[in-house]
Amino acid sequence: MRGITIVRLSPDSPHVATVASWTFAEWGHLNPGHTAETWREAFRRECGEGGVPSVFVAMQCDQPVGTAALMAEDMASRGELTPWLASVFVLPEWRGRGIAARLIRRVEEEAADSGFDQFYLYTPDQQGLYRRLGWQDHEELSYRGEEVSIMLRRLEA
Repeated sequence: MRGITIVRLSPDSPHVATVASWTFAEWGHLNPGHTAETWREAFRRECGEGGVPSVFVAMQCDQPVGTAALMAEDMASRGELTPWLASVFVLPEWRGRGIAARLIRRVEEEAADSGFDQFYLYTPDQQGLYRRLGWQDHEELSYRGEEVSIMLRRLEA
C-alpha cells in the first residue's frame, strides 16, 4: 500500500504511548494487575534495537496506524515455545488494506534474520488470516478463559 511504511519502534519514540495504549485496550484484560502505566513501561522495554524483542509500526506519514511485535514469550503456559509474533493490531479505519500482512511479514523477516527457523503466535479468531500467510495450526487450548489456536510459522534460512 502506498504511503505506508513499516518502521522499528524505538523506546524513545513519541509514538510509544499511543501504540502501547492500543495494545493495552486490546489485550490488557489478559494480564490482570497491569495498569495503563505499567503496561506502557513494559511495552517500552519490548522496543528493542533488533532481534528479540522488537516492535514494528505501520506509519502513514507521521501517524502510526498499526503494530506487530517479535517477543521471546507471549504465553506463560507455553514457555518452551519461542519466539512469538505478538500484538498484531491495525486501527479499525485502516483494516482491509494489507497492513497487517505487511507487519507480519516484517516480523517474520526479523525472526529469520535473527537465526530462528520457526516461531509461534496465538489467536482466538484470526486463524484464516494467518493460514493465508503460511502459518500452520499447532495446538488448540483454553488460555486465560479464551479458546485459542497456537500457530507455527516455519521460516526460510
